[in-house]
Amino acid sequence: MVMPLFDTASTMDASSAHPLGVSVPRSGSGTEGALPSAANVAVYAPGVENLEIAYKAPGAEWRRQALPNITNGVHHGIVEDLHIGSRYGFRAASKSKALPLAFPMLDLDDDAGQPLLLDPYGRAVDEREGFLTSVRMAADFDWGADQRPRLHWRNTIIYEAHVRGQTMLHPDVPEELRGTYAGMAHPAIIEHFKSLGITSIQLLPVHFHLDELHLQDLGLTNYWGYNTAAFFAPHPGYATKAAQEAGPQAVQDEFKGMVKLLHAAGLEVILDVVYNHTAEGGPDGPTTSFRGLGEETYYRTDGHGKYVDTTGCGNSLNFGHPRVVQLVLDSLRYWVDEFHIDGFRFDLAVTLCRNADNHFDPHHPFLVAVVADPVLSDVKLISEPWDVGYGGWQTGRFPGGWVDWNDHFRDGVRTFWLADRAAIESGGQGGSVARLADALSGSAGLFEASGRSRLASLNFVTAHDGFTLHDLVSYDRKHNEANGEQNRDGHGDNRSYNHGSEGPTEDEDILAQRAQSRRNLMASMMISLGVPMITAGDELARTQQGNNNAYCQDNPLTWIDWTRTPESHEMLRSTKRFVRLRKEFLAGQPHNFPARDEQSYLHWFDHAGQPMSMDRWNDPRHRVMQLLLGSDDGTLAGLVVVNGSASDVKITLPELTNDDGTPRRMFELRLTTSPLHEIRQGGRVASGETDLVEANSINIYRT
Repeated sequence: MVMPLFDTASTMDASSAHPLGVSVPRSGSGTEGALPSAANVAVYAPGVENLEIAYKAPGAEWRRQALPNITNGVHHGIVEDLHIGSRYGFRAASKSKALPLAFPMLDLDDDAGQPLLLDPYGRAVDEREGFLTSVRMAADFDWGADQRPRLHWRNTIIYEAHVRGQTMLHPDVPEELRGTYAGMAHPAIIEHFKSLGITSIQLLPVHFHLDELHLQDLGLTNYWGYNTAAFFAPHPGYATKAAQEAGPQAVQDEFKGMVKLLHAAGLEVILDVVYNHTAEGGPDGPTTSFRGLGEETYYRTDGHGKYVDTTGCGNSLNFGHPRVVQLVLDSLRYWVDEFHIDGFRFDLAVTLCRNADNHFDPHHPFLVAVVADPVLSDVKLISEPWDVGYGGWQTGRFPGGWVDWNDHFRDGVRTFWLADRAAIESGGQGGSVARLADALSGSAGLFEASGRSRLASLNFVTAHDGFTLHDLVSYDRKHNEANGEQNRDGHGDNRSYNHGSEGPTEDEDILAQRAQSRRNLMASMMISLGVPMITAGDELARTQQGNNNAYCQDNPLTWIDWTRTPESHEMLRSTKRFVRLRKEFLAGQPHNFPARDEQSYLHWFDHAGQPMSMDRWNDPRHRVMQLLLGSDDGTLAGLVVVNGSASDVKITLPELTNDDGTPRRMFELRLTTSPLHEIRQGGRVASGETDLVEANSINIYRT
């Protein structure tokens, strides 16, 4: 007998509209005598009149059941035999229009022509028989004594990494573990993290994602993963083959095992999350979930049904609706509670904070809810404080409790060390030291209006998006031809400098100049106030051959090459020095340094050891400065001397006195980014005496 799509004879049951997703029926709901496999199913689907669940228990056939109840747009019902491990999805009778299918129909002896939709709260996604389904999961996992490290922001050093790219080429990681969650927590990788000195691993998106249709046509994939289709499900493609074959539970357990091992090593795990849009793309994109359940609620529209796109990805989630805010809050809490995640970096975070007028609101209900939430306020919250919509650049305007990616830092450091140097060496003029000084001091003015300190600045020179550190000093232009878009994609304003030759060269002078520029950029980040972030592979001089938008390159172009070369060895050794020096300095400061300006000090001097004048700050011909920083209660002071000119400069170190008027102790040269580090390290210079700072280099002293 051919069954109708919806059983109009269905009766009301004792199900609940809360919690959303699949859950154990509530006690007292009248289901006490039901099978252990009974489940309460609740889906917010305001765009449909009727909703049914299609499900397949392990070893059984596909079955269907209407969800008979509707409460404030939530369709819900009790399903008696939805066992753990069951695959399921939803089908809807739309109130408005037919929707394009993302995947082939599930044949259930009807001709309704409706796609099978993923559960927005589905804990796993399974792809078999040519279509996607959600999976009912168990939460069982032996966490043992696992605890989140809960590192203070001041002591945090972030390492942005990709699960696949980190280990695909590592010779000490077994082949079957390469490119996987298990590989990320392999002892060889953990040893690298620990020896480098970083504290927190920030993973590029690990939520289940799909590849865009245009990439599929080109035979490419979305390597970065910024195309999420399920906000509660780990991406199975990053699990080992054995886990994938064993099923979603094994994938989930492998992910949790990774977190547990990283925590045991004292390392935090931060997830890069994409809640600003979904993989359904524009109105002509595939229908996998939200569009079929209620696109005019889940997505921001202009009132005429036309999508408002502030992400550049075809759609924007509608954070003006409470149910969308609830979805994201529930997802975030799930990852903290069930996966022990330590924090989140929010991609295009401005889209999450646009009000009914599509303007950024620093008091948006989403921001208020996150900071007020007892679970989420206890983890690290990092904003990418821009999107592509009108008024999209909002660096410094996020509220307390958040740390912002500081593009002002990125651009200021790149400009001073690279773009200015290129201009000077071509006979032109660079800029003054003022912009670099602001970056080194944590961009305090940028964050002051939001009531935050210098620790709200996440300082980075490179990220997954853009040139690697090696390529930043090796290319003047992007080279993205492999992406299949005739090199039209990617940023054109890179503030990079090839030092006289585009790309690979054997010219030893150029190679030496590039190496020094890499050290200057990395050192600038590590000595700055704020929170530093290293991009995976920059510590090894990793190259992408000039590709600054390698989002679709899942191959050796983007994977870390662990082959030891003189160049990679030198950069790794230098990076470890910079990290170690940062930690030594901070260990000598009180716990609230540098958040409390009244106890911290930053004193600026010119090359002659005199306080910087306004003329000096604004004179582009004067590219030398000295920064003395520390705290009145600290046991250590640091002196950073920057020489951004093309010539060696003799400086006079500041003449300092102790509180009793006696001369201050000696300055010890701890590091120089010039090639003379090994020779000059440990040299001692008295306060008020002279020393040499080589061209285009940094000297770092301590008292």
